[in-house]
Amino acid sequence: MSFPSFAARKPAMIAMATAALLVMSSCASSASNDASSSNASSETAATESTESTATPEPTPTEEPEPTTIHIAAGGDVLLHLSVNEAAKRSAGGKLDYTKLTKNIEPYIKGADLSICGLEIPVAPPGTQPSNYPAFGAPKEIAASLKKMGWDGCATATNHSMDRGFAGVESTLDALDEAGLGHHGTARSEDEADQTQFYTLKVGDRDLKVAHLSASTLTNGIHIPEEQPWSWNVVGKLGNRTVDDLIEDAKEAREDGADLVVASMHWGTEYVSDPVPEQTQIADQMAESGQFDLVFGNHSHVPEPITKLDGGPQGNGMWVVWSMGNMVSGQSSVAQRDPRVTSGLLTTAAVEVPAEGAPKVTNLEWTAVTQDMNSDYVYSMRELEKGYTDAGMGISAAELKRRADVTYPVMKGADERTEAPEPASKLVDQSRE
Repeated sequence: MSFPSFAARKPAMIAMATAALLVMSSCASSASNDASSSNASSETAATESTESTATPEPTPTEEPEPTTIHIAAGGDVLLHLSVNEAAKRSAGGKLDYTKLTKNIEPYIKGADLSICGLEIPVAPPGTQPSNYPAFGAPKEIAASLKKMGWDGCATATNHSMDRGFAGVESTLDALDEAGLGHHGTARSEDEADQTQFYTLKVGDRDLKVAHLSASTLTNGIHIPEEQPWSWNVVGKLGNRTVDDLIEDAKEAREDGADLVVASMHWGTEYVSDPVPEQTQIADQMAESGQFDLVFGNHSHVPEPITKLDGGPQGNGMWVVWSMGNMVSGQSSVAQRDPRVTSGLLTTAAVEVPAEGAPKVTNLEWTAVTQDMNSDYVYSMRELEKGYTDAGMGISAAELKRRADVTYPVMKGADERTEAPEPASKLVDQSRE
């Protein structure tokens, strides 16, 4: 048998080799593609696995809006004997003062905390109520103030010692019995060292408000030598200084106070602007950074509202220099000076966050005026709108006379013409 020569077989061998290479290349490519596909699948699976197990980004929580509460205060409660008689007439012979202020009561009860200015002492047991110059009120005034909506009273005034230390004791006994807080006078040295606190439930937080009361005036009456702590008088007539009052505020904050409110009995009677004594003391208080709010009294006529630099966290300190009279028997003075017939209810707006420091954002005024025939007290704006009572002794001309000496004094401050609505609950009163 014969075989083809190498030369004859060469083309066929090349063809076969080429075919074999193509097959091998195809297999390698397939294997490579399979590997790539496998790797890609692994990477995809790994990515999906990572994505499925990754910690999701937390959803930002919105800060709750602050709650606005209101703290109210009023002018002097100055009970001449004529006012006592008016209270009896209004209540059918019973000593009840609530009808005298029924028309302004919504402003008092609508605030979250209301602090009155009780200018005179309660007459000691076994003694009769008395008139100027040494006042003494019936003890029934305390229960009436509570029913009006007041939560506590400032008791440091130029008349605090009109009935001696016994009058201090009877006043605080009556306020305690009525469930009213108080500061400014004391029955013991321990009580004098205490601050009056009010705790408000605002949302989920407890807001602790400290109240301090002081006077710069004494009407020439000496502080009792045996009870030098009984009357909180600061300045040249007292045993204490403004620095002492500032220290009281610091201690109140150390005891947990979120707000510190002071009632100051200062200035000059029948003057519609603050005098240097008032501005100097207020500047010192504001610079200390300890006081949020100051309610002034004594002048028997309204004085302006000012926001001073300083205050807590540098947010300023609001001051009403004097709120005039809320109710009084100054009818003889009123004949020549209509300013004493009218006073202010002032309402501070306080912004309270869920956490952190609260801030006083405004201090508004509402003009109130007294019918000197009945001793009923009214909103001046409501009378201007046409409100009237049977037998009212305020004519249109008299109302204008009063408005003309009240509204210009308050120019630049915001007026409140509607009663506030409570935004919290008073849950505790304490002395610490």
